[in-house]
Amino acid sequence: MRKINGLQIAVFLLLLSLVVVLGVGSTAVVLGGAPLGDFRGVALVAAGVVLTYLWAFAVFRGFLRVFPLEPGEVPPGSRQEFVYHVYLLFFLTVFHPLMRSGVVPVPLMRLVYLALGARLGANTYSSGIIFDPPYVEMGDDCLMGQYALLVPHVIENERLAHYPIRIGSGVTIGAHAVVMAGVTIEDGALVATGAVVPKGARIGRDEVWGGVPARRLTARRQEA
Repeated sequence: MRKINGLQIAVFLLLLSLVVVLGVGSTAVVLGGAPLGDFRGVALVAAGVVLTYLWAFAVFRGFLRVFPLEPGEVPPGSRQEFVYHVYLLFFLTVFHPLMRSGVVPVPLMRLVYLALGARLGANTYSSGIIFDPPYVEMGDDCLMGQYALLVPHVIENERLAHYPIRIGSGVTIGAHAVVMAGVTIEDGALVATGAVVPKGARIGRDEVWGGVPARRLTARRQEA
C-alpha cells in the first residue's frame, strides 16, 4: 500500500473545509429564520448533515472533473497517484461510512451511488457495496444482494490500478458475492451467492456462475 503524503492530505482538508462551510452556510440560509419550535436543534442538525453531504457529492465530482482519475495502472509518484489519494481520502472519511452503515434505505443508496458517478440503469438497486462508483456501469433491472461487493480497484502491495466493471441488464448478483476489477457480465446472467468472480473475467449472456473462484455452472439460466 502506498503512503499518502502531507500535500495530498492538505488538499483534501481544504476541500473538506469548503464542503463544511457550504453545508453550514446553506443550512443557515434555508432554515435560519424558519419557525421550527421545540425541534429546532434536531431539524437544523438533520438539515445540516443532508446539505453537507450534497455539497460533498458536488465538490467530489467537481474535483474529478478538473482532475480526472483515468482507468488503468497508477504509476508511483505520478499525477494520477496524487489524484487517487485525494479521491481515496474522500471515500475513507466521508463516503464509506455512509455506504457501509446499512442505515440508508436501498432506494436512497441508488441516489448516493448515482451522485458518486456510478452509471445505473432503470430499476437497478444495490443492497451491497459498490466501491469506486465512477468505474461501475450497470444496465436496467439489476439487483445486488446483501453484502455483495463490486471492487473495480486493484491494490496488491505497491500495485495500484482501476479497471471498470461493466454489467448488462437483467443481472442478479447474489448476497456476499464479490466481483473484481475488469469484469464484464452480459445481460441476464446470474452470479451465485458467495461467488468470487476473478479480475478480468467475462460472464456471457444468461450464464450462471458460482464458486471461489467463480466458474460457469450452466450456460443458460433456467427459468422457474
